[in-house]
Amino acid sequence: MRVGEAVPGGGLSDTELRAFAGEIRRSALRMAVDAQLGHPGGDLSAADVLAVLYGRVLRFDPARPGWAGRDRFVLSKGHAAASFYSTLSLSGFFPQDQLATFMQPLSLLNGHPDRNKLPGVEANTGPLGHGLPIAVGMAIAAKLDGADWRTFVLTGDGELQEGSNWEAAMTASHRKLTNLTVIVDRNRLQQGDFTENTAALDPLADKWRAFGFETVEIDGHDQAALVEALSAAGREGPRCVVANTTKGRGVSFMENIAAWHHKIPSADELARALEELA
Repeated sequence: MRVGEAVPGGGLSDTELRAFAGEIRRSALRMAVDAQLGHPGGDLSAADVLAVLYGRVLRFDPARPGWAGRDRFVLSKGHAAASFYSTLSLSGFFPQDQLATFMQPLSLLNGHPDRNKLPGVEANTGPLGHGLPIAVGMAIAAKLDGADWRTFVLTGDGELQEGSNWEAAMTASHRKLTNLTVIVDRNRLQQGDFTENTAALDPLADKWRAFGFETVEIDGHDQAALVEALSAAGREGPRCVVANTTKGRGVSFMENIAAWHHKIPSADELARALEELA
């Protein structure tokens, strides 16, 4: 399966988008099991967002990853690297056989994305709270250049407990960055517990509105809703899409369980998961 060869985006049909998300999930799980490392719960919750971005929304050309007119995407929740690498590979940025090297010695596929190693990676992420500030800088640069490319950033919800995100949000609103879209993977779980038991975020959409973002809240696994929400731009300032998702989405024994933030399936569990995801 290969998608995303056209510019803009992959131009996938609804059926192809569903297949794309399914393959991202299966690939990410296989990578985690092979490496015995990773964050499979968040990989699965983000898969539909990534599929819609690369299959329908983003303007890019995998043959020219440095093309000046491309849209920029920043994976702020860098621990979801396996699903991101799967998305990039399926979109044609690098051969799919490289996925088997995930987190191996000297592999280009680090545990967190590195823009110096892989085409299609726009920013090094991993320390949480860094991706949105970087994306705000990108959006400012486009405005200064009078360029029409857009910037999208995917954050985790637990990550929003970092104050650097809200400093960046204030700047984005002040500068009226209509070319910036923030997507929150709102799966309500972080390492160890639910977000609301750790440092409560609700009412999250209202917080973004208070910071000056045009904000919509949707089902983050409804691909039609994602296409509509991510294709629109802010009218007077930046845009936020709060995507309500399920950690471990698609695998019954992983869904909505905090332990699967970084727990690795056994061989038997992987077989069960792949069967469910088929």
